[in-house]
Amino acid sequence: MLAAAVVLARPPAALLELLDDSKRLSPARRERAAALLFAARAQGLVEVGLGAASVAEIARLNILRATLLAMMRAVARLPAPPDFALVDGNTPPELPCPLRCVVGGDGRSLSIAAASIAAKVVRDGLMARLARRYPAFDWQRNAGYGTAEHCRMLAALGPTPHHRASFAPVRRLLER
Repeated sequence: MLAAAVVLARPPAALLELLDDSKRLSPARRERAAALLFAARAQGLVEVGLGAASVAEIARLNILRATLLAMMRAVARLPAPPDFALVDGNTPPELPCPLRCVVGGDGRSLSIAAASIAAKVVRDGLMARLARRYPAFDWQRNAGYGTAEHCRMLAALGPTPHHRASFAPVRRLLER
């Protein structure tokens, strides 16, 4: 589980033009937006914090609480706590600042869109690295989502330490 927090202090216009819900962007546009975002961070124009929750934390806490934990860690990785936070979804994490939940926020807020792009691009990179270690699972293309081919390979090879036991196909395998 990966989350990002973004403060758009002085974002370049080229970045703002690309920002949208990461799921609506083509991979090339998403990569370009992420490159501009991280370049702007290096120039001190925006702030980006990344936070993660492990497979073990997801199993222990559940997916929602692990997501909130990753969000809290992302905000903690910012250079300073923000004055105010917009949070994608309807469940607020415990943050060191006032916040507002925005359902569908990655399509309604530029800062949430930027955070969704940062998290997706970094996560996709991590999945591509995992794909090199476990090529049969095709993680560089399915990014860990339970495609039919991924589930076939899961049944044939069994889960890796990176599979969540709460994911139904993994759970069924482990129950056998």
